[in-house]
Amino acid sequence: MWDDFLNSEWHDWRGSGRSEDRLYREDWLTDFIDEYHLQMTLPLKTDELDLLKQLRSFLRKCVQHIVAGEPPSRQQLEELNRWMAAGPVVRQLGMQGDQKFVLTYTPVTPDLQTFSAEIAGSFAQTLEQGELARFRICTNPDCLWVYYDDTRNRSKRYCDDKACGNLMKVRRFRAKKKQQADIEN
Repeated sequence: MWDDFLNSEWHDWRGSGRSEDRLYREDWLTDFIDEYHLQMTLPLKTDELDLLKQLRSFLRKCVQHIVAGEPPSRQQLEELNRWMAAGPVVRQLGMQGDQKFVLTYTPVTPDLQTFSAEIAGSFAQTLEQGELARFRICTNPDCLWVYYDDTRNRSKRYCDDKACGNLMKVRRFRAKKKQQADIEN
């Protein structure tokens, strides 16, 4: 969830320079809310959008810190805890099928604070259960997509090998050909 939220700040990976803040698109927010079964009333007001942008900026700084090889700082953990504390939940244990227990978390109040806390909580859960070395930012400088590398050998360099990966291979190939042509002339 947290990575999709971070990637709501979209950049054209092909290098046109275009970008879009998808938090301003109600259709994107609706899809995000539906995909993660969140509760939130739309449309958002300007101050609510500003709060979400603050959360996104904070999470991006955390990921940049992690990608640079540093664990989250004490201040970042404290701020993450503040974001999560803003959205209290009720825990309920239920059954799925015959023998599988399922623990669900139901927001006390389905508002923007809880919405933000759920996103922050998903990031905290990845920190707890994942490996810091798997946090990535796409190495295509035009993309900068954030993702968690879940490949077995931890070697993923691009958000999508078919998009950014191929584009960067073509750029390297063309640069190499140009360099060879310059040397020959």
